[in-house]
Amino acid sequence: MRLRWLGFVLLLVTSSPGLAAWHEAKSKHFVIYSEQSPEELHEYAIKLEKFDRAVRQVRRMQDPPLGLANRLTVYVLRDAEAVARMAGASGSGIAGFYSPRASGSIAFVFRTKPKGPNAKAELTPDIVFFHEYLHHLMLGDTSAALPHWIVEGFAEFFSTASFEQDGSIVLGSPANHRAYGLFYFDDLSLQEMLGSSYQRLTDTERETVYGRGWLLTHYLNFEPTREGQLARYLGGIQRGEKALDSARAAFGDLKQLNRELNKYLRSKTLRVVKIAPAALAIDSISVRTMSAAETAMMPVRMRSDRGVNKRSAATIASDARRIAARFPNDPFVQATLAEAEHDAGNYVAAIAAADRALAADPAYVSALVYEGRARMRLALSEPAKADWKAIRGWFTKANRIDTENPEPLLLFYETFAAAGSRPTANAVAGLLYAQLLVPQDGTLRMLAVRQLLTDNRLAEAKVALTPLAYNPHGSDEREFTVAAMDAIAAGNSTAALAALDQTSEKAKAKKDN
Repeated sequence: MRLRWLGFVLLLVTSSPGLAAWHEAKSKHFVIYSEQSPEELHEYAIKLEKFDRAVRQVRRMQDPPLGLANRLTVYVLRDAEAVARMAGASGSGIAGFYSPRASGSIAFVFRTKPKGPNAKAELTPDIVFFHEYLHHLMLGDTSAALPHWIVEGFAEFFSTASFEQDGSIVLGSPANHRAYGLFYFDDLSLQEMLGSSYQRLTDTERETVYGRGWLLTHYLNFEPTREGQLARYLGGIQRGEKALDSARAAFGDLKQLNRELNKYLRSKTLRVVKIAPAALAIDSISVRTMSAAETAMMPVRMRSDRGVNKRSAATIASDARRIAARFPNDPFVQATLAEAEHDAGNYVAAIAAADRALAADPAYVSALVYEGRARMRLALSEPAKADWKAIRGWFTKANRIDTENPEPLLLFYETFAAAGSRPTANAVAGLLYAQLLVPQDGTLRMLAVRQLLTDNRLAEAKVALTPLAYNPHGSDEREFTVAAMDAIAAGNSTAALAALDQTSEKAKAKKDN
């Protein structure tokens, strides 16, 4: 099977009921927190690493070293409802979610497996995690413009990975969890899907993109008479052809392709890819039991990592304050309190907590980061007293300790805009390197695009903007990002920036509402 350039990923985990102690597993690509036993957590970490290895093997992806800040952090919760509550959608049935960002990409998951006669047709935690982790990998590995159906189709293809008793992994098994939609929904035609001619999708149309996208991905990669057609279709899009025109040139008669797909759907057997155990060797994994202080603060740590609003920030800070009073000398606890106080707007208290963390561990990076963040917020409220050199010093210290951490680089760059001054060449270089370190973060990528356009570095701006311009999850702003791409192609950086300004305004209006 030939899948050379598409890959995407997110991750989901959960915990066994009744276990109070939290444990931490660190592996090459993941940092996992769970109440599972150390043995269960170790096995889970092995599973995630082997999945990562299998995807990279099939997709021929490089596997560069990752700093601790660049690994995906996975929180394993007790059950599906705990995940839904963390997402702010209690009772919704959410199985897991993922957030890519410069401060550290995170995922929340659970491990309770479906039971009963229909279990094979249900959306399991592993399927959700593997689907989302594919998105994570794809965004980190490609600068191509990818139609929505390919993004979701490949994620679905890898989501059904199965781990065999002989140590091998099978990829490409049937997406039984999409069966209902595949057989009963036809709201979106193949022509519409291939042409990406839609802006908004109904629930049934979205289900068609997932299910039919999986089917088409599977067919094009296994059907000998269609070999090379997917690459030609994508190649045409990269050259600027309209998606539907490229589809017709690559696939020929689309009605015939649709007939073939319908026949393929009813096949009694489907080919799969089997990765032998010898190709799945992974690096060592460490597991430790977290301290009493860390365990006490974990509920706050997770809620804070999840992201806050004005109301939740105050509650989280209050909870963090109460717990931190018991552990005044623990750097993890005090750094978590510093973040919570910062998010609640209590900047003096955030600085005090960061100072306590740094007194216990002068090299604690997150404490350095939140010391600088809090001092930057205070400087904005009292610009006459601002010492921007000193503020930048906190981020510089953090960068020296962890040179591969994108957050201090981003914050160092942002101090210049906060101070109302032009960023230095060193700050710009740091921003662009941060974007390379965490290409999944769309906000960071957009900031890099803007800087490149400001500096009239159009070719680099085009490469950086391309994944955003055709992002299937950014349909509300797509017209503006596509307009920016057109302006870049015309050599007009000013017009491109103006189009992106409209994107920002629309996103802000959506957030405010």
